[in-house]
Amino acid sequence: MSAPAAEQVARTLKALADPLRVRALSLIAASPRGEVCVEDVSALTSVSQPTVSHHLKVLRDAGLVTAERRGTWVWYRLAPEHRPAVRAVLEAADDVDPQPTGTLPDLDHHLDRVAAGLAPRYPTIDAARVQDVVRDSSTALARTSGLSTRLVSLTERFARQRLDDLVRIEGGTTIPRVLFVCVANAGRSQLAAALLQRYAGGTVLVRSAGSAPAAAIHTHVRPELKALGADGYPKPLTDDAVRAADVVVTMGCGDVCPVYPGTRYEDWAVGDPALASPEGVAAIRADIDARVRYLLTTLDIIGAP
Repeated sequence: MSAPAAEQVARTLKALADPLRVRALSLIAASPRGEVCVEDVSALTSVSQPTVSHHLKVLRDAGLVTAERRGTWVWYRLAPEHRPAVRAVLEAADDVDPQPTGTLPDLDHHLDRVAAGLAPRYPTIDAARVQDVVRDSSTALARTSGLSTRLVSLTERFARQRLDDLVRIEGGTTIPRVLFVCVANAGRSQLAAALLQRYAGGTVLVRSAGSAPAAAIHTHVRPELKALGADGYPKPLTDDAVRAADVVVTMGCGDVCPVYPGTRYEDWAVGDPALASPEGVAAIRADIDARVRYLLTTLDIIGAP
């Protein structure tokens, strides 16, 4: 390593040598929008905004984040040239602490901000309905994942999916939709969704859900999802998700899905990776992979493998 390169690495490591700055990077990486403002970090870490601003400036000076002022807020994003390295560091930490915990102050305030941000994206849905979906999504996720620092970002992701489902039900989109359902939404359905998304790209909209969602993705499944570039999280099955789907694939969850005319239903008898060894999980993935490839051919999608 050259002397200039070593100096750059040293500056980067120095910038990371503070727990608050690491948490701020984690919040930016976990945000569905890929960006946060000072208020977001302050609320989720219970640290004053001036202190947060100071630490974000250190990250910006080190080249790890970029800043953009929009109105009265400054929004921070991971610097493109450092994004892979930062995500690798954070993902390595996830193996040690996969579910960061801690109470979330002023949750109602954060949910109102999520609803306000989503409402303009769904002009055909009443703003009050959007807010109801956001709050219901938060409650549903909190039952399993608890009040973790990820609750707000996961709520936004889940609410967006549910609002997309409502738009589809009202006839707003025509892209084919496939819903995978298992019990915990922590293994089989997550793998199936990630594999179909990989093969279909944007030609199919893929969802997964669980009849009794787990608190976290199964330990041995996480590396498989990571290899597929997927960032899944367990979420409950909703009636709207079934109504919006063209194909519903169940895996070991019995007759939990309501039946709607015009929807195609399949049941796949595949192994449960919950208690499987890494080798067993690999075999389950291979089984699901073959089924997903065949399913894609039956959807008559251009570019299917």
